[in-house]
Amino acid sequence: MPSAIALKQVPGKPGQVYYPLEKITIPEPKPSEEEAVITITAAALNHRDLFIRQHLYPGTTFGVPLLADGIGLVSATGSSPAAQKWKGKRVLLNPGTGWKDSLDGPEHPKGYAIMGGTKTNPVGTLADVATLDVGELEACPEHLSDEEAAALPLTGLTAWRAFFVKSGNALPGRNIFVTGIGGGVALMVLLFGVAQGCNVYVSSGDQKKIDKAIKLGAKGGVNYKEEGWEKKLKASLPKDRPFFDAIVDGAGGDIVAKGTKLLKAGGIISIYGMTVSPKMPFLMTAVLSNVEVRGSTMGSRKEFADMVQFVREKKIKPIVSRTVHGMDIGQLDGLFEDMKNASQFGKLVVTLGEKGKASKL
Repeated sequence: MPSAIALKQVPGKPGQVYYPLEKITIPEPKPSEEEAVITITAAALNHRDLFIRQHLYPGTTFGVPLLADGIGLVSATGSSPAAQKWKGKRVLLNPGTGWKDSLDGPEHPKGYAIMGGTKTNPVGTLADVATLDVGELEACPEHLSDEEAAALPLTGLTAWRAFFVKSGNALPGRNIFVTGIGGGVALMVLLFGVAQGCNVYVSSGDQKKIDKAIKLGAKGGVNYKEEGWEKKLKASLPKDRPFFDAIVDGAGGDIVAKGTKLLKAGGIISIYGMTVSPKMPFLMTAVLSNVEVRGSTMGSRKEFADMVQFVREKKIKPIVSRTVHGMDIGQLDGLFEDMKNASQFGKLVVTLGEKGKASKL
């Protein structure tokens, strides 16, 4: 029987509990006519997985494989010709279902169902195998290792929508400010922005992460722990364009107050997360400056395909912070500790099956 890693139920209140991991067996896959069985070769963590272990994520449940990012080989298919053409191919898994191509949001009445650890979707990628409709698969760009490919789906999709769809400024020569560099989504926005010809600036509480981002193409960066960091950042902008066109943010907090001082009139703050707090103030100064705040979550199936094609054409390689191999609970807990401590620069990856080469920066 195939194995997977899921949550083990223990008593505790949301936010106070930290569910242990346990290895479980899952049923032998039996693909329907339009489905494919993917033998997973690598999977990756996201912040939602840490929230799930703390029961701070909607629909948290037990007995469902964890993780939403994955790559693998199609080992079996259903009987339809459309499914059978995927046999033996190396594929990326779309991390969620229920959203085809609407610019507004998921079309499905129950909303978007992300894989991994919740009641909304029975599939997760921290497993030997996963079974999906073939319409949710994309051929993996050949230039990516398994580790790099596993690092792409969820963060790549989130970054794509936040930057290309919501920021309104994914154009050559535009000044883009990306907060919290080091996290997977922020790094993908940086890589997308550089590939698109934007001038990308970053922030972090760790100078080493800023230095690494500059090596990846950022024009500069600031430490948000320093008093008056926003003045220092603005002073670093070129004189012929002394403002930011857009900010892509995953923290919330005081980003509207600080961002309004940095943005042009009518500038955009595209927010894909609020790790500081689930609430943040919106100020009259932002209203008077015509600043817009746009929420952005995940992305559609069409946007996933567009993102993968852009990565293929531009030969973009997601950044991998650390890799472990197999379903050893101790090693997996170590990756979660990296995320808890915000020590990572890039994605935290688990390889499965035959051990491949790790990519580190």
